[in-house]
Amino acid sequence: MTERQEQIVQNVQRHRETILEAERWLWAHPQTGYTEWEAHDYLKGKFEGLGYSLALAGNIPGFYTDLDTGRPGPKLCIMGELDALDIAGHPESVNGMTHCCGHHAQGAALLGIAAALKEPGALEGMSGSIRLMAVPAEEMIQLGFREELRQKGVIRYLGGKVEFLARGFFDGVDLSLMVHGTNEKDVDFTCGLGCNGCIAKTIRYKGRSAHAGGAPQQGINAQYAATLGLSACNALRETFPDRDSIRFHPILGGVNCAVNIIPDEMKIESYVRGRTLEAIRRENKKINRALAGAALAIGAGVELHDRPGYSPEYHDPAFMKLVEQCCKDLVGEGKVRFRYDGWSTGSSDFGDITCVMPGVQFNAAGATGTGHGIDYQTADPDRQCVGSAKAQLLVADALLKEDAAAAKGIVAGYEPKYPSAAAFLAALDAMVLDKDAVVYDGQGNATVDYQNAE
Repeated sequence: MTERQEQIVQNVQRHRETILEAERWLWAHPQTGYTEWEAHDYLKGKFEGLGYSLALAGNIPGFYTDLDTGRPGPKLCIMGELDALDIAGHPESVNGMTHCCGHHAQGAALLGIAAALKEPGALEGMSGSIRLMAVPAEEMIQLGFREELRQKGVIRYLGGKVEFLARGFFDGVDLSLMVHGTNEKDVDFTCGLGCNGCIAKTIRYKGRSAHAGGAPQQGINAQYAATLGLSACNALRETFPDRDSIRFHPILGGVNCAVNIIPDEMKIESYVRGRTLEAIRRENKKINRALAGAALAIGAGVELHDRPGYSPEYHDPAFMKLVEQCCKDLVGEGKVRFRYDGWSTGSSDFGDITCVMPGVQFNAAGATGTGHGIDYQTADPDRQCVGSAKAQLLVADALLKEDAAAAKGIVAGYEPKYPSAAAFLAALDAMVLDKDAVVYDGQGNATVDYQNAE
């Protein structure tokens, strides 16, 4: 490492105990998306204690703060996520929630970055500015709750980053960076080219209740319609082109009636994931057709509610190369694995950001167990949190040093999917669907309509 890189590493190391303390505190106080007020308040207090002035989201958790180098140049946003998961089976769950996604480690690293940037000479030689951002609601869960917030006007979008984008929190930002945890053993940092996006779906089959034993012929079984619909969707799987990485994974919500009653309602939540928004839209139409056809076969109704979930995440290769080199400078070439053709079929709302600007989300080792599993733990917080903070600050320096030449080059060479945040949000809004897909006229006829107008 250069003398400057050594200084950056030492700036973080001076705050190691603060980072490790934050990791344990955040782990012990998990809350799910748009309710993460404990983590928000904790980090808010810590940031303000360091002398930062914060722009608060207000009616939802989250905030950002800017550090200006005093020299003109691009703005880099470094993010940490706040939310946990519903996973009551985890042995350390709190009120049924656990940070088995590793977002608590991101918050701890973000605090370490904030503290290190207050050290003397931390911004020396850099141009432009850095925005540090604590973001809510990355996990696309509790769709009913988030839809209630949307209906009340609290939020416009289900995911935290796209909600912040709509609120103007990324105005003036030129490129973005963040780190997720991973359970890799042999390497410290990894990264792939990107990951799937998704549409979030809520499906409600509507039947008619009746006595299940005495008069089942008078009922319409919504549960049967739902299971038939899912079987129809499963029969479509071989029609999904391999190149599109399509995933459909529904979960039944259960019935609200006794065993001797024909169920008149069955709710389903799901995503349709894919490698491109075009593929997601195309295959989602087929899914909706199958769901509607099953309702028609049983004589049930079905409501389809589609919401933009997350956009496919694409890491700019030029930006990746810079990040890779910084990671190698920190831990050595043998501890870094970047795959420029690697693709994940999971999803993240970081993809919404890469639709409008260059960004990289790489991974820091230190976790054990299964991501989103009941055995997930942060086993080595020095790697997952302290090492993450060091790597991110090395990247920030590499981007913004020498009149921010590297950052300017990456921004100039990037071709975003959409020319502006406004154009991107308009495309998302066009994906919203709320329809009774099968409507009966009382004369034995039915109208089927399961898609948006083109």
